[in-house]
Amino acid sequence: MTRLSAGVVVTLAVAAALALRGARLAERPMHHDEANQAIKFGDLLERGDYRYDYRDHHGPTLYYLTLPSAWLGGRHTLASLDEVTLRRVPVVFGAATILLLPLLSVGIGRTATAAAAVLMALSPAMVFYSRVFIQEALFACFILAFVIASGRIATTGGRTWWILAGAAAGLAAATKETTAIVLPAAVLACAAAWWSCGSPRPRPGPPDGSWPGSALTGLAAALFVAAIFYTSLFTAPSRILEPFRGAGTYLARGIDPASHAHPWFYYARLLAYTSSGGVTWSEGLVLALAVVGAAAGWRRRESACEDAAFWTRYLACYVVIAGGVLSLIPYKTPWNLLPFYVVAFALAGSGFAALVAMPRSRAMRVVVVAALAMASLQLGRQAWRAAVTYAADPRNPYVYAQTVPDAVRMAARIRDLSAYHELGPRMQVSVIASPYEQWPLPWYLRTMPNVGYWPAPGEALALQAPVVVASLDYAPDLEKVLGDRYVSELYGLRPDVLQALYVERGLWDRFLAHTK
Repeated sequence: MTRLSAGVVVTLAVAAALALRGARLAERPMHHDEANQAIKFGDLLERGDYRYDYRDHHGPTLYYLTLPSAWLGGRHTLASLDEVTLRRVPVVFGAATILLLPLLSVGIGRTATAAAAVLMALSPAMVFYSRVFIQEALFACFILAFVIASGRIATTGGRTWWILAGAAAGLAAATKETTAIVLPAAVLACAAAWWSCGSPRPRPGPPDGSWPGSALTGLAAALFVAAIFYTSLFTAPSRILEPFRGAGTYLARGIDPASHAHPWFYYARLLAYTSSGGVTWSEGLVLALAVVGAAAGWRRRESACEDAAFWTRYLACYVVIAGGVLSLIPYKTPWNLLPFYVVAFALAGSGFAALVAMPRSRAMRVVVVAALAMASLQLGRQAWRAAVTYAADPRNPYVYAQTVPDAVRMAARIRDLSAYHELGPRMQVSVIASPYEQWPLPWYLRTMPNVGYWPAPGEALALQAPVVVASLDYAPDLEKVLGDRYVSELYGLRPDVLQALYVERGLWDRFLAHTK
């Protein structure tokens, strides 16, 4: 494939990626994790300060890199934010990840790079999680950048690649704690591929052989970039130690995953094939091509181990090591497949190139390309279903503990009720539920300053509010206290999770009188 044609394919892939990732961003209800991140970002937006919470929230890059999106949209307060302002940040990073792939063309070739770009653009998993205001799209981008830079260090050396690898590592470390798993996996994979190729490979490091100095420069870049974010642009230097306090939190979470425990094959099954309610999903095309790419790289003898073989071996080792470790950890959520899956697309691109090169006749090659192109369109169809049609539907395998539309209606009901209260939006609202069942209400009620949250009933202040939201676990006790002074409605929060909305009868009557 010529440079021009490869460039055209990658450009079209990025355009398709932006179209799929950016379509109807506001329609899916905010997941409770998104709402949690949004409230945290609101603190930074309004007060200009950030502090890492080692018990939750992950790293600070998502918040700082969302600031330009908010400022460009003229948003300067939490109340003024909306879903599109927040979600277009992962959309941009999801597309930027595809733009990293041409850096691989020197190793895997232009055909493989172009195919990888198309597959990544149309992947349902990549599309879905590039539309969610959580760290995953950013993290996948930084991990792929580190993997590419590390491979370039091993094949060509040069201080520039050490600095880029360090910057990517710093960004990853400032994004998610999973960095402690995937970065060593990349280094180990690179070493394994190097060892498997034997002596014909060039020695890593810059041409002058001063690789220790370059490595120290890369390490300094990583520390500098991570420190920028964790210290709030160096305004609080002592906070650089805060991430180390989170090690125990995430170690305990991985060992004792509570409701997030899944079998070791969870990620493989999720990608290979799932079916629910008559709707089937599969990214088997990517997996099959990745297997072909890995096989092509490992079939070559050591004496013929040139760049293409090194890269396919390296990519294969990384996917196996990182994916294997993450699969063995009991704690699993579907978005945690991205750190290894993002690299599998480059491997799949190599598989595509290998299949296209097999037929000797030009006509057969055209047939192979056409067949694989048609198969990739099926990925695009699934991506649209994941992004739009089934964006909040539990039949979508990438939907996980998703807020249901009924919760949005409950929040809208509360805001409508406030219009008929003498305090208006300053009306008191009491939410009595476990922390898990309180979210995403803080996001949907962000324009109302007098909303209080209690983990359990019992405080008189909570029971004096004209509007009370409560977990069904607390409903029997609350109804004894509230009596017939309140009317109630039931709303869904998440699948199989209901909440009760209690409204003071006088407020309810005024509301009904004006809405009939």
